[in-house]
Amino acid sequence: MEDAPSEVKSILEQIPENHREYLFLNEEAKILAERYIKEKIVSSKYLLDAQYIAIATINKADVLVSWNFKHIVNLRRIHLYNSINLKYGYPLIEIRSPREVIND
Repeated sequence: MEDAPSEVKSILEQIPENHREYLFLNEEAKILAERYIKEKIVSSKYLLDAQYIAIATINKADVLVSWNFKHIVNLRRIHLYNSINLKYGYPLIEIRSPREVIND
């Protein structure tokens, strides 16, 4: 979120702290992210995007919310990420845009 536009940050600020959960990159997530890259879902140039998805996957997040429509919130890629997740024994990950999860 550090580099997110101010209007995106303001949405996060509206979520009470006790409803947020912070997750971190660990060795298991690094390995899964590398698998996404090895399987050519995204190139190594987008390792950070792959890591976001891997972190959410291994922590069994209910949903990963992102504004990144090119590499993350992209139906073809979501299917590919989930195929790798299943291949290696991880659950499916729901990936949505903020508009799909925030009520006006």
